[in-house]
Amino acid sequence: MAKVKIVTDSTADLPKTLADELDITVVPLKVLFGEETFEDGITITADEFYKKLASTSIIPSTSQPTPYQFEEVYKEVASEEETHIISIHLSSKLSGTFQSASIARDIIKDEIDVTVVDSKRASYAIGIIVVEIAKLAKAGATKEECLARLDVLLQRTRVYFMVDTLEFLQKNGRIGKASAVLGSLLKIKPILSLNEDGEVFPFDKVRGQKKALAKIYEFIEKEYGTDELHVGISHANANEFASEVMTEIKGRFHVSSEVITDIGPVIGAHVGPGTIAISVTIAK
Repeated sequence: MAKVKIVTDSTADLPKTLADELDITVVPLKVLFGEETFEDGITITADEFYKKLASTSIIPSTSQPTPYQFEEVYKEVASEEETHIISIHLSSKLSGTFQSASIARDIIKDEIDVTVVDSKRASYAIGIIVVEIAKLAKAGATKEECLARLDVLLQRTRVYFMVDTLEFLQKNGRIGKASAVLGSLLKIKPILSLNEDGEVFPFDKVRGQKKALAKIYEFIEKEYGTDELHVGISHANANEFASEVMTEIKGRFHVSSEVITDIGPVIGAHVGPGTIAISVTIAK
């Protein structure tokens, strides 16, 4: 029986300890400050990124891995034994990462069995799914069992982003300059999510952080009720706030597992410091 191996990319914002424990291979995207290029999570950490962001006027940009990088990763992952690879990636509406992985799959399709999946999500909303499938694979589940569970998780996983400032969304073309200025003046906190196609959209708008959080809890209650949940909170240099939110969520819902992790440099370049993302999926 072929062994199932899991590949993802650095925008899943997986804690390294989890990736190592579950034998998840993470392919890095790149973040660029002018002429300087860094590999997400390898040559620049989240802490280093936010410090650099605060000390420069340069607006960072990002780029996806090449098909060749994916091809090399797939060959390395499958080098020791008969292997099926499930490769789960950032929404194709936000990056060309999924396309690069798909091209690599097609190049090596006669040698290695690879399933490439568009998660239609970002940050730990990818990670929370990847972790569950990696646990199954490590326990000896078949390719078919992993893909069946993956299909359920893709349907039942939600993510809600709350940004501290609208500046980075405006700089990256998500909202207009006038909207950013008006939102900042009125202290409007847009609650962002990803739609069924994997595109960012304003789920709701409220004034003030407390009201925004209350609205997110309301959404979670409506979607999941008393279901047993896995919850992940990814944050952009806002660990204390993320911890407070996790404590509140654990007091309100039936939380089976919890993860607090950094929003890495690539996602951080698009949402800015102070952002938190609450990712929720069903545990059973």
